Amino acid sequence: MKLSYRLGLIVALIVASAFALWPRTVTTRQAHADGTFTVVEKKELPLKQGLDLQGGMHVALEVDESKGAVANKSDALDRALKVVRTRVDQFGVAEPVIQRVGNDRIIVELPGIDDQDRAREILQKSAYLEMQITDKTNALERALPRLDAVAKQIAPTLVASAKAPAAVPGQPPATADNALGSSALGGLLGIDTTNKKKAAADSTKVDSAAIKSDGPFARALRRGDMPGEYLVSTADYPLIDALIQRPEIQTALPPRKVLRWSSDSLPQGGETFRALYVLDADPIITGEYITGAKPAQDPIEGTLVQFTLSNEGGRRFQKETGRHIKDYMAIVLDQRVTGRPPVIQSAISTRGQITMGRRDLQAAQDLALVLRAGALPVPLKVAEIRQIGSTLGADSIRKGQLAGALAIVLVVGIMLVYYRFSGFLAIVGLTLYVLYTLAILAGFNAVLTLPGLAGFVLSIGIAVDANVLIFERIREELDRGKTVRTAIDEGFRHAMPAIIDSNVSTILTAAVLYQYGSGPVRGFAVTLIAGIAASMFTGIFVVRTLYIIWLQRRQGAAQTLSI
Repeated sequence: MKLSYRLGLIVALIVASAFALWPRTVTTRQAHADGTFTVVEKKELPLKQGLDLQGGMHVALEVDESKGAVANKSDALDRALKVVRTRVDQFGVAEPVIQRVGNDRIIVELPGIDDQDRAREILQKSAYLEMQITDKTNALERALPRLDAVAKQIAPTLVASAKAPAAVPGQPPATADNALGSSALGGLLGIDTTNKKKAAADSTKVDSAAIKSDGPFARALRRGDMPGEYLVSTADYPLIDALIQRPEIQTALPPRKVLRWSSDSLPQGGETFRALYVLDADPIITGEYITGAKPAQDPIEGTLVQFTLSNEGGRRFQKETGRHIKDYMAIVLDQRVTGRPPVIQSAISTRGQITMGRRDLQAAQDLALVLRAGALPVPLKVAEIRQIGSTLGADSIRKGQLAGALAIVLVVGIMLVYYRFSGFLAIVGLTLYVLYTLAILAGFNAVLTLPGLAGFVLSIGIAVDANVLIFERIREELDRGKTVRTAIDEGFRHAMPAIIDSNVSTILTAAVLYQYGSGPVRGFAVTLIAGIAASMFTGIFVVRTLYIIWLQRRQGAAQTLSI
């Protein structure tokens, strides 16, 4: 290879390495004692530190059996462990510690994470997605007398304390008779009712007994502006929510129908309401068919999560949405309706979106993350969460850094004293080796742990070892009376097989450590492999180039080599 090509390649790698190691602007959230967060932008090196060097967050997750016992908990925990590991990997945390402890707990340790609320939500969010059609048969209204009767039996004291909805200024007060079904409701909620009578004639008629029912449901529920939607004031929400959680109320619900709250509140006429939706119990599709999800922002619809379904899921979704054109479809995430149910205008295939309204882009990124990772097979709860310091302690870290610096100084000193000018060329190559290795680690988002730093220092010794083999072979050729140029060429040529054999065997060993190790062991393997790759280039290619430059400057005159 021509000298100009050699120099061009070396310089190009130097520029690429400098770019890879250039500090990046990172946006983080700093937590305060009052529970608020401040967004802070700062420049950081792309090299990340492991849990042993910088600390992080410790989270203990347990199976949540508050809503029913979990059968075969051990198997469910193993499946949940895979989902949690996938979520953490997509969360962008490098070198996390994720392991099962006992029969009911998963331990997660996240280096460099201090946003507890975000980590908690991502780790324990079930992320079970369902698409369900809203009810258009007024089934809930026909069941109101039965629901109110059951409610009075199971919680008479609680029900007696429920009050009728407060009147909106300028509107007639809502009573048990007009809370559902009356035209005054439209004015109360600010809804256009001019076409309500025609719509009611086309739909299933409402039993008059349901309208005249006197109970907490009849007093609290108000019709929304789409089929299957009812509004509950924030004052009545705790009571209605507590009632619909009771198994007696669940049994009294219309067959093959379920009740789901909206995830957001809805301001109407000076009041704030929570939407309650009556949905078909059988979803037209679930999140198990999702193959991809990404956040997005739209100037009209706000924050979105766009998702992609598999081919099988797309065929099923297209078939079901084709059967429900002009119906309303609720997007239900963890039994909460996300956004307002849209109208199905045409058959939908493999692409869809979840509208998150006023939520920020970070929330959309987190939702896309858990959708891609999949739903948890069992509900998890956070049993313990705390910040942890570096596992090694500041004193151990200082000693490790001192040991690494001392090793480098000794290697440099020995090479300069023993091999003189040739040793100096090896040190130049060694300097580039350090730059290239750190750039490789940054490029692969590797994490610096103390074992990783040990592997880095060890690879420095291996890098020098290649030059030692070459220099000793050059000495032998010079002792045989060969010229300096010939001795250098023969030294590199004859030392090459031994260098390649030793480095390849070390890389294979490190690859086994990476494949079957975890945590710090994998960090050691990564830095060792990256170091060996860089050392072979610098120890052979770079040092050989420096020799060629030196020889050309001497212009073929009688030469002696300092080695």
